[in-house]
Amino acid sequence: MSNKLAVSLIALALAACASAPAAKPKKASDEPRVPAPWTTDPYPSTYRAYPGTPTLVTNVTIYDGEGGRIDGGSVLFADGKIVQVDQSIAAPAGATVIDGTGKYLTPGIIDVHSHLGDYPSPAVAALSDGNEATSPTTPEVWAEHSVWPQDPGFSRALANGGVTTLQILPGSANLMGGRSVTVKNVYARTAQAMKFPGAPYGFKMACGENPKRVYGSKGRMPATRMGNVAVDRMTWQKAVEYKRKWDKYEKDGGDIPGRDLAMDTLAGVIDGKILVHNHCYRADEMGNVIDMAKEFGYHVTAFHHAVEAYKIADMLKANNICAAVWADWYGFKMESYDGIRENLAILQKAGACAMIHSDDQNGIQRLNQEVAKALAAGRRAGVAIPDEQAWTWLAINPARALGIADRTGSLKPGKMADAVLWNGNPFSTYTRPEKVWIDGALLYDINDPKRRPVSDFELGQPGEGDVK
Repeated sequence: MSNKLAVSLIALALAACASAPAAKPKKASDEPRVPAPWTTDPYPSTYRAYPGTPTLVTNVTIYDGEGGRIDGGSVLFADGKIVQVDQSIAAPAGATVIDGTGKYLTPGIIDVHSHLGDYPSPAVAALSDGNEATSPTTPEVWAEHSVWPQDPGFSRALANGGVTTLQILPGSANLMGGRSVTVKNVYARTAQAMKFPGAPYGFKMACGENPKRVYGSKGRMPATRMGNVAVDRMTWQKAVEYKRKWDKYEKDGGDIPGRDLAMDTLAGVIDGKILVHNHCYRADEMGNVIDMAKEFGYHVTAFHHAVEAYKIADMLKANNICAAVWADWYGFKMESYDGIRENLAILQKAGACAMIHSDDQNGIQRLNQEVAKALAAGRRAGVAIPDEQAWTWLAINPARALGIADRTGSLKPGKMADAVLWNGNPFSTYTRPEKVWIDGALLYDINDPKRRPVSDFELGQPGEGDVK
């Protein structure tokens, strides 16, 4: 090749390079980004339904959990789901058929406020894992990391109470106690194998006497109700600023914001992905919390205990907040002094979202009887609520408060076959669960000792003999 030709080729190459568009500088927004930490669960459910068989219950009184009643009806479930609910259903080939004459079929009871597994029975200090009472705000702790699946309370709640789903919450020593977990009441080796698949996390908060007593007695803030609100507000403000950093990162990219496990939970609450369950007794304090929630952009899903909810039933309805209450457990401390037995009935009459809850390892075994007491109190006061309507306090309303009403909480086709066959009227003190199904699997049968499993740590109850 001649020198002249070589020079010409080099010149052409340089010209081509000069005319080619310059590569655009890479922007931070082009970088792959990690998702906001509160949008994913690092400990996902490993729950697997127990195998069941197609089952048809006939000639039974049905409370469907949403206020409906069918006398002499039938329910068919298969493959873990409710298939059909009707007056009469033909039995498919191979189905187990149960005659429910004189009996009642309801959705499984859902307890929206439990500490089973975190405060197991018997109550000993070594197993007391519900309160991280080392700081007034501990959003970073998760109740599921304390759940002990061998707590005898689980099998008692199943067999004696017909409880198929429950929310396990941290205790109420703290203003912000941490995340709750919703579980199905099944026998499992780990908490992850009990976790209700896809259920959103809850967030336990508390107001009133408990936090100010626990921390005021240590000579630190909060020691008053105004201190309670101040600490809450300061913490929420940090969460707003933390979420703002992540929102900016998601929009513009750049350096990944530093992780803060406590703020992850609070940002998830503000984002609507984690549901607030607030321990609160007095009407005025519930009003303060509602105002605070509006200030920082989160929503209170339910007030728990709420012995004065009847005073603000209209406010609860207007703000789409549920009230989880007892039938007649009040007066044991000053903030619970103004409770009345008609609380649930008044809430129902006002159109508010109302439900029963236990907060107790014994009370969870008789929530149907607690509702019966509340019904009777309402009727004495002239608020006549039908039995089938009252079952919403045990089923669909707590399911709504837990964010799982699309999957459980009522006997509707397509929902999980979580059901209880009662050997009589479930609002009678003489009635007990005869059979309990979870996802269509028969996990308890009063007539079959092999279907009455108990924890290895069950010490027995009065009147029980050896189960062979």
